[in-house]
Amino acid sequence: MNYEKLLSQRAQNLKPSPIRRFFDLAETMENVISLGVGEPDFRTPWPIRSAAINTLERHSIFYGANSGLLELRREISDYMERRFNLSYAPEKELLVTVGGSEAVDLTFRTLLNPGDEVLITEPCFVCYAPLVELADGVPVSLPTYEKDEFRLTAESLKAKITPKTKLLMISYPNNPTGAIMRREDYEEIVKVLKDTDIFVLSDEIYCAMTYGTKHTSIAEFDGMRERTIVVNGFSKTFAMTGWRLGWMAAPAPIIAEARKIHQYGIMCAPMISQRAAIEALKNCDAEVTHMMEEYDRRRRFLLERFSEMGLPCFPAQGAFYLFPSIASTGMDSETFCEQLLQEERVAVVPGSAFGKTGANNIRISYAYSLKHLTEAANRMERFIAKHAK
Repeated sequence: MNYEKLLSQRAQNLKPSPIRRFFDLAETMENVISLGVGEPDFRTPWPIRSAAINTLERHSIFYGANSGLLELRREISDYMERRFNLSYAPEKELLVTVGGSEAVDLTFRTLLNPGDEVLITEPCFVCYAPLVELADGVPVSLPTYEKDEFRLTAESLKAKITPKTKLLMISYPNNPTGAIMRREDYEEIVKVLKDTDIFVLSDEIYCAMTYGTKHTSIAEFDGMRERTIVVNGFSKTFAMTGWRLGWMAAPAPIIAEARKIHQYGIMCAPMISQRAAIEALKNCDAEVTHMMEEYDRRRRFLLERFSEMGLPCFPAQGAFYLFPSIASTGMDSETFCEQLLQEERVAVVPGSAFGKTGANNIRISYAYSLKHLTEAANRMERFIAKHAK
C-alpha cells in the first residue's frame, strides 16, 4: 500500500519530537547517564499511593463525570484560591484532563479557527506549536532572551500582534529555561492586552516550583480572568507523571465547549488517579516542600559546577531545568549533544529543540539524585576540557 498517499497529510507534516531522537539513541548505548527527561525522580508520596490502593480495594472503578469527580474539582478550586488567590466554580469552570498536555490541546481546539495566529513565547516546551497546527492554527514565535531573564516583555509582545492574533501562549515557570514572570512584568503585559480580544493560555504546570519568589498567575490581574485559560496538573508538583492527570480552569463558556471535545475524545480522566489526587491536594504539602528543598540543592550544585566549567548559565528561578550556554565551545547545540553522548555517555537536550533562540544552549534536568548529577557533571567537565577552544 502507498501509505504516503493514503495517510493524513496533516499527520505526515508533523515533525517527530526532537527530544526523542537523543533518547532513542541513548537506549542503544551502555553506561549512559541521562539528564534529559523532565520527570521527578521521587516516588509518588505514600498518602497518594495509599489512596489509590484503597480506591482499588473499596470502590468499583467505573466511568466518571466528564468534567472529573466533583470532589476533586472542589479540592482544585480550594487549592487555586489558597495558593494563588484565584477563584473558580468547581461545577462549571474546571475540567479534569488526562495530564496538562490534554488541557493545552483542548484549549487550542476549543478556541482556534483556521488561520488564527497563536503567539508562543520561546524557548518553550516542544508540543505547543505542533498542537496549534493540529488545530488549524498558525504558531508564531515570540522569542525571549537571557538579557531579559527570559521574561516576556510588553514591547516584544506588542510588535508581534496582528489582526489574526487569537491567543497568547505563555509558560512560567518556564521549561526549558527555569525563568519566571514577576508581578510587575505582568502588569505591563496586561496593559498591552486590555484593549484587544486576545485570549491567554497560561501553562502553570511548574507553579509550585519556585525558588524564593512566589508564583504569580496572569489570571490574577483585573480583566484577565475572563480571557485566560490556566492549565495545571499533578505530574511535576506531586511526582505523578505516570498518573496522567491535569486540569484546565477557565470561564464557564470556554469549559462548556472544551468539555464536549473531551467528552468525545477521552470521556473522563482515570478514576483511580482522580481519587488519589484528592489526597495529594489535601495532605501532601509537606512532601512537596521536601521535594522542592532537594531540587533547590541540586540546582545550586549544578550552577556552581557549570561556573567551574566556564559555561555561562542563567540562574533558574523555577521548575527543575537549567539552560547553560555552550557557545564558547564553538558547537551548535545538536552537535554538542551528539558528541557528548557519543564520547562521554551523557544525554542532554539540544536547546534548539525549544526554538531558534536556544541554538547555543542545552537543557539539563536536575530531577535526578546528586550522585547521578555529580557523575554527569564530571563527565561533562572532561568533555568541555577536551573541546576547549
